[in-house]
Amino acid sequence: MSGLNKQISELGVGSQLTLDDIPNIDLYMDQVIQLFENQFSGTKRNEQDKVLTKTMINNYAKGKLLFPIKNKKYSKQHLILISLIYQLKGALSINDIKDLLEKLNEKTDEGEFDLETFYTSYLHLSQKNGERFIEDSQIREREAKEEIKLLKDKNSAYLERALLISSFVDISNLYRRAAEKLLDGMVSEKEH
Repeated sequence: MSGLNKQISELGVGSQLTLDDIPNIDLYMDQVIQLFENQFSGTKRNEQDKVLTKTMINNYAKGKLLFPIKNKKYSKQHLILISLIYQLKGALSINDIKDLLEKLNEKTDEGEFDLETFYTSYLHLSQKNGERFIEDSQIREREAKEEIKLLKDKNSAYLERALLISSFVDISNLYRRAAEKLLDGMVSEKEH
């Protein structure tokens, strides 16, 4: 296994909170935090990082990223939304996430929308994205190796890694900017 393949295997690609992972009973905040910590601990960059905290959840609720919590208990729908927020916050601002989830929250709270079906579709796309990511990462590694051969530098291992990191950041920025553009279009449509 190459160094990149080993590192990718440690990323937790495909780590998601599935509907089967979510209990059919409402949970208190500490239980929610424990569920997310158990499910996503492998995705943390550092051991001391927290997946989810009480402050984060309270800020999501105060910022109206979640429809109102009843009796200090979080429903399956709340957990789905928190999972989406967890995934989205790596690329989008909290305000962007609020704009994105606003209609989902309204429709779910009013009982007009099956959030579980939407989330299942998200999980299917996420699985496909993970598979494509692994394939794409291998392609990017090969391309970086080919580019570095042209330099004929004794620091080629370092330069190859720097070039690969730069390539990952570049594609990440392109995807983030595309998501922001789509979101700006949604907000603009809502305002008109």
